Amino acid sequence: MIIVTTNDLPGYKIDAIFGEVMGLTVRSRHIGAQFTASFRSIGGGELPEMTKALYESRQEVVARMVTEAQAKGANAIVATRFDTSEMGQTWTEVCVYGTAVFAIPLAEGQPGSTGQSAYLAANPQLQ
Repeated sequence: MIIVTTNDLPGYKIDAIFGEVMGLTVRSRHIGAQFTASFRSIGGGELPEMTKALYESRQEVVARMVTEAQAKGANAIVATRFDTSEMGQTWTEVCVYGTAVFAIPLAEGQPGSTGQSAYLAANPQLQ
């Protein structure tokens, strides 16, 4: 699955648009991690417990968005955006959304073709 933040895919023709897809999670902070992070925040610097939680949340919501896109028949997602917000004192919402599309790689010699798209067009088993 190709996932990009741009509105188009260089080297590809968007042949079908399936609409918006998203992934969402609301996470509660582990009380132990929150307690440890509170002490670390006094000294400044990265809070690894919170970084890990947000990284895992991001991976989870992307997987959910991809599942939704695949169910619609898409092979790519364009205009991808992330959104996070706090809900109460200990909950964090992480959301990702984009537009599910079916993209066809442009073959060598076609206007807009790239090296990657030409290679994939010549080797459809790799798509």
